[in-house]
Amino acid sequence: MDQQPHPAAESLFSVALLTLSGGLQDAYTYLRRGQVFANAQTGNIVLLGQSLFDGDWSRAARYLLPILSFALGVAAAEWLRLRPSRLHWQRRVLIWEILLLFLVGFIPHSLDHLANALVSFSCAMQVQSFRKMEGFVFASTMCIGNLRGGMEALCAFLRTGDRQERKKARLYFFIILLFALGAEMGSLAVELLDLPAIWLSCALLALGFWPLSRS
Repeated sequence: MDQQPHPAAESLFSVALLTLSGGLQDAYTYLRRGQVFANAQTGNIVLLGQSLFDGDWSRAARYLLPILSFALGVAAAEWLRLRPSRLHWQRRVLIWEILLLFLVGFIPHSLDHLANALVSFSCAMQVQSFRKMEGFVFASTMCIGNLRGGMEALCAFLRTGDRQERKKARLYFFIILLFALGAEMGSLAVELLDLPAIWLSCALLALGFWPLSRS
């Protein structure tokens, strides 16, 4: 077992902030931006297919735009990763994500399509750039992979008694809980702040930037 310290980006502190932000973003776009999912695009693809089948092209565009934006966000994160810079690429991703989400807070409801596209774009940059938690693969913006990984690790622990599998299961279930907490934070924030509620996500990401800047 590799006992080397994990990078700052994989620390539980950074991962927790990213996950809280991910849950908040999803609640924000669903509750305040036309019931669109910013993070997990499965729901958008289902609703896109339904809209196309119904011939509702305007509604289809509402779901197609965040899907395309998510794909472009993955490409943008890869571009930043491969482009040489004195500033670590993951820090640059967070800077861009914070700036984009800060801009979203100013976008009126009449441009919800644009707001959702920017949130999906920034979310994709995050999920592409931060994929490990203390050495374990995880996702900070969706739960299905974490749920699968947590249950797999729990079953392995119950079968073998391996403490590493127990640790992995605990971490995965803790991350799922944090995502739900972030979504609840988003729900409360939109009631109090309306569209600028997304700035709370910016604050969480800025806190996540701090340990990276010290690594």
